[in-house]
Amino acid sequence: MAVNYTITLTDTEKKCMDTVTDDIDGWISNDLKNRARKAKDIIINNNTRYCNENNIAIAVGVDAQVEQAYTLGLAKTVAQQLIDNAAAEAARRGE
Repeated sequence: MAVNYTITLTDTEKKCMDTVTDDIDGWISNDLKNRARKAKDIIINNNTRYCNENNIAIAVGVDAQVEQAYTLGLAKTVAQQLIDNAAAEAARRGE
């Protein structure tokens, strides 16, 4: 499954981007894909380490390993991390 995003730049932002690239769409796509690759590498490394330390079979394939990391709670969305942090902070305060 692919997800599409739309990004809107002001005229000034576009002019500024024109000074660093002649392909804004390509630049955005490359930057996002590279950041996703870095996150994927971290997720897979964490999943592999956890599975090896706990004698859990590692899922086969990149997509399956990322899904496994989410299932095991090793990877969480930023929204879930914020919820977890708020709950931990409330627990520390005795709420």
